[in-house]
Amino acid sequence: MRLSAIALDCPDPLALAAFYQRATGLALHPGSGPDFASLTGEHGIFLAFQRAAAHRPPTWPDDDVPQQLHCCFTVQDLDEAEARLLHLGATRPDRQPEPARWRVLIDPAGHPLCITAPTVQPGR
Repeated sequence: MRLSAIALDCPDPLALAAFYQRATGLALHPGSGPDFASLTGEHGIFLAFQRAAAHRPPTWPDDDVPQQLHCCFTVQDLDEAEARLLHLGATRPDRQPEPARWRVLIDPAGHPLCITAPTVQPGR
């Protein structure tokens, strides 16, 4: 068994795909449309977005509407990546569990996403 895709529910698949495309540089799959869009990732893994008419964004950090899933991205510079994602339309919640190591942001459809600093190698 091999992971092939991670799909997020959202009200507007093409808009959310555009946000993640600008954030990651991944290519929009040519078969993308208004009900389902995806980005082609490394190793053939797709980041997909599917229309959910009754989508309710997660309410992180409280769990009135649980996040259920979130994506994490490794970045070289946390401050630079955070500023870029905010410029692209993400928001930053007040609660930041370990901002020196990772940041929690909220994508335009309300899903939490994390950006993390590269892991420090032991002994370095």
